[in-house]
Amino acid sequence: MKAQFPTEQAESGEFQRQEDVFREWITIDGSTPYAAAKDRYHLYVSLACPWASRTVIFRKLKGLEGAIGMTVVDPIRDEEGWAFRDPSGKIQPGAPFESTDPVNGFQFLSEAYKATDPHFDERVTVPVLWDKETKRIVNNCEDDICRMFNDVFNDFAENKDVDFFPKDIAAEHAKLSAFLHDNVNNGVYRAGFATRQRPYEMACRRVFEALDELEWRLSKSRYLFGSCIVEADWRLFCTLVRFDSVYYGHFKCNLRRIIDYRNLQGYLMDLYQHPGIADTVNFDHIKRHYYMTHTEINPTRIVPIGPLLDLTKPHGREKLE
Repeated sequence: MKAQFPTEQAESGEFQRQEDVFREWITIDGSTPYAAAKDRYHLYVSLACPWASRTVIFRKLKGLEGAIGMTVVDPIRDEEGWAFRDPSGKIQPGAPFESTDPVNGFQFLSEAYKATDPHFDERVTVPVLWDKETKRIVNNCEDDICRMFNDVFNDFAENKDVDFFPKDIAAEHAKLSAFLHDNVNNGVYRAGFATRQRPYEMACRRVFEALDELEWRLSKSRYLFGSCIVEADWRLFCTLVRFDSVYYGHFKCNLRRIIDYRNLQGYLMDLYQHPGIADTVNFDHIKRHYYMTHTEINPTRIVPIGPLLDLTKPHGREKLE
């Protein structure tokens, strides 16, 4: 079977995610070439991608929408990669179209990568934080971008007091975030993109072992660290909100659904109902991207009509505060 990402596929059948290559830092003190400024930087994202969605959430909750512009790519990624095309999705891949990128007029996100490094030949990923002044990518690592949105843009943020990286839990928080990345966020991909039975089973079981542990943790507190929402909560949310729609079926992570976990489901609904968050979730983009892009997993490209999800119901999580 043809691998979705050949350079990230081990001979053993395991999916090995590539490293982010652009890791420059924006600073307040001028210690880097990239100074924090209003309307200098632009965020390119996919609403389908959980990694990019975390940066969308941070931009939203910090109140940076007036300081940092954002453009959403088309959810269907073809052999030419992420594209800027009519959001209705009516234009077929490969057909001519008008670019919907207001900053550079790019038709493909790969153009931003080539502008930054003409020799770049790896997989083009989202998110991308673009510098309009130097006309290059500053950073394509969601962890870095979230940290910068949290800290260095505070002079331009509407919600300056929002801090998703509390210093008093920094060490424990970093440890949990690493656990979530390895076992949940990337875990579903390691299961979904495995090309042999044993790597798939090992990855899938690790996902559910982690979910079981998180179910127990969330039986005792409203959020991962008590009553305070931190970065790790949004990191977990971005996977949970996609789980029953795509990871359960498309990635074969089907031992249980999130709705089968009392605490994880309530926690998911609680975060989804947080002001502004529902606006960052687009199930149409999510489902069309996964089911229509990964043709080696779903060669018919049929997008399922379900499941029916209602994340707006009462969750009762406030009782755990």
